[in-house]
Amino acid sequence: MSTERMKAEEIWNPEHIVETFWKGLAEGKIYARKCKECGAIEFPPHIACNTCGYHETEWTELSGKAILKSFVRTGVLNARLELEDRGLKYVCGEVEFEEGPAINAVILGVTKKKAKEIREKLPVAVKPVFYDMGRYTTLFFELDE
Repeated sequence: MSTERMKAEEIWNPEHIVETFWKGLAEGKIYARKCKECGAIEFPPHIACNTCGYHETEWTELSGKAILKSFVRTGVLNARLELEDRGLKYVCGEVEFEEGPAINAVILGVTKKKAKEIREKLPVAVKPVFYDMGRYTTLFFELDE
């Protein structure tokens, strides 16, 4: 192996981002990556920063504190069948973490009637729900009432 190749391997040692992320959810933790240059937080985690382009990020745990900024009720074309099969009521919405990142997420426990009530109160607090889907644990949210 050439010296140039060895140096590159010493500098670039990618870790299994997906594995760390999913293991965290199984343990009830929300892991993201924080840029060492500008401090932006990437969630879902990325190795490089999407804000400034810097190539180094480090693990950080999000508090889970978040707000629901907007949402839509699902229809036939965008229904989550794995949730429908379990009889769960939900909406899909924009959730913004206290630490900054915003994601599209499932908000459990929102019926048609409840949706009308909360639409007028937006933004509202939500909390994470670590939901066991059988083969993996995923992150949903519910209203923090």
